[in-house]
Amino acid sequence: MQEKLWDTETAQRYDTPGTGMFAPAILGPTVDRLARLAGEGAALEFAVGTGRVAVPLAERGVSVTGIELSRPMVRQLRTKADEARIPVILGDMATATAPGTYSLVYLVYNTISNLLTQAEQVACFRNAARHLEPGGRFVVELWVPELRSLPPGRTATVWQSDPGYIGMDTYDVLDQQVVSHHFHFDDETTEARLFRSPHRYIWPAELDLMAQLAGFERETRHADWEGTPFTAEARSHVSVYRLPVAS
Repeated sequence: MQEKLWDTETAQRYDTPGTGMFAPAILGPTVDRLARLAGEGAALEFAVGTGRVAVPLAERGVSVTGIELSRPMVRQLRTKADEARIPVILGDMATATAPGTYSLVYLVYNTISNLLTQAEQVACFRNAARHLEPGGRFVVELWVPELRSLPPGRTATVWQSDPGYIGMDTYDVLDQQVVSHHFHFDDETTEARLFRSPHRYIWPAELDLMAQLAGFERETRHADWEGTPFTAEARSHVSVYRLPVAS
């Protein structure tokens, strides 16, 4: 399913330099934090995509390798960085293996929720642990499910409404599934372009348990990449997990 979702057309539309999730105000703090966490070590990005984060992180001097399921997304990445600069292993982030060990594995922009079962998400944590050296960190950026916005009988929330764009989620609370609907439109036409993606949502406490099953301890949790405190009102979080240092 994910391979069909992230096709050539989607990959070509994905990059929006300077705007959206490529805006400096969003991307800058992300890269700054990851560079500090990587330190002098190498970093591995699960679901590297078109290199939104990997390319500027490599420009900061961090050795970055990626794992990516979608060939079209990798082809788009290759317009910005070759294999020598950012090696990419084609495969599922829950099972694919990259050579070597790393001080940092990271998974950004809600992508762990693209794995649609709890078992796959736990496997993703265990795969991160396999790639890390003792004391290494796994960073996950993830949204907080907005179930408090659902009154009885409703299954959908509008989480963003801007000129030219509406974002809506439809929830299946029984099976912990959600489908994100992205409507793009302009003032010149009456038609909208729709992109939909399925996810399995994860509560922060459940994410912590997945980490524990893989041998991690939670080091920090913030509401964003800049270190804003995480509260009950936060809509997303950046969680840093660490493997124990060998004795």
